[in-house]
Amino acid sequence: MLFKLGSSLLEVDMLYTGTDIYCDLILTGELAVEVVHETDAILAFKHTQPHWQVHIVVIPKMHISSFIEVESPYKAVFDELIKVVQLISKKVSEEHGAARVMTNLGDYQDSKHLHFHVNFGEIIKS
Repeated sequence: MLFKLGSSLLEVDMLYTGTDIYCDLILTGELAVEVVHETDAILAFKHTQPHWQVHIVVIPKMHISSFIEVESPYKAVFDELIKVVQLISKKVSEEHGAARVMTNLGDYQDSKHLHFHVNFGEIIKS
């Protein structure tokens, strides 16, 4: 699979072998999301079931299982992912005066696909 990163193309194998909401539902378009920012390799969207007043999820479009699994050939995609997280968190911080950036690992990671949450506000009680 080819991903355009800036002016170059990166060819990588999709190593995804399990199930996750990002690969199976969001990136396929089966679950509609409100896109906040998108590049050829990265998607940022409003969480479908927000936990905070502002809750944006930023994901790579290729499967990377978690933050600790970022190795070559994923480095270029990860670098672009971080740039988009910075862009989104700066915008949230400017609009609301603060922002949080988080990712989860292990049992805290519901979906085994690298993703960052950019959020603001108190936890929404369900």
